[in-house]
Amino acid sequence: MTVTLLTDYGHDDEFVGVCHGVIRTIVPDAPIVDVTHGIPRHSIRHGALVLRNALPYLPPGVHMAVVDPQVGTERRAVAVRCGDGRLLVGPDNGLLSLAWERAGGVVEAVDVSRSPHRLEPVSATFHGRDVFAPVAAHLSAGAALADAGDPLDPADLVELELPVASVGADEALAHVLLVDRFGNAALNLDHAALLATGGTIGSRVLVESGGRSRKATVVQTFADVAPGELLLYEDAWGWLALAINRGDAAAELGLEPDREVRIAASR
Repeated sequence: MTVTLLTDYGHDDEFVGVCHGVIRTIVPDAPIVDVTHGIPRHSIRHGALVLRNALPYLPPGVHMAVVDPQVGTERRAVAVRCGDGRLLVGPDNGLLSLAWERAGGVVEAVDVSRSPHRLEPVSATFHGRDVFAPVAAHLSAGAALADAGDPLDPADLVELELPVASVGADEALAHVLLVDRFGNAALNLDHAALLATGGTIGSRVLVESGGRSRKATVVQTFADVAPGELLLYEDAWGWLALAINRGDAAAELGLEPDREVRIAASR
């Protein structure tokens, strides 16, 4: 069974390679997919959104995610089985919750903080190596989820709450969900919300955020506007996003996660 990995570890240190080594020591032929190790440090919501977006395109298997600013505290380490059969392994801090919603909800959960599969002694700061990787490896090899830890009521799991946009007749008040490495800012709006405000392909909208305002063109792709122009488009995951063709919309408009963005029909 495939093991996928998503972390904020980066590639400058040995952390990712060590997790690979732990998994392959337990399951030598385990197929491993590195989704990303470039989640911004400690950004639980960014990791949760990326995991949710990527999940439908990953082979069913064990999906290990680690963005864990509370490592070493009393936060739980968990493994869950989703309605579609996927297994998620990681800290119980909301990181997994958007993914399990997409995968049919949680049908079984265990606390793996003291799992019999964990490595001993357990480091206070590297649970990716000592808890999550060995648990993921054993589950990928067919170990029963019930044997990986203590039973846990799915209702007790930590769920991530996303900001809620408001949509009116000719404007929407949205929030930035995440900013990617290109400076493109994903918003908590979908195409239906844009249509409700009167926005259609080729139309112009007014974008206001943090005291800055600029007009954007609603388009399908970046090349539909000239370099340097602001655009509003539907991204690969179905969310509306702001970008500047060959530029950095986040820097231009001061966009960052949770920043409010007003989008109104341009007159």
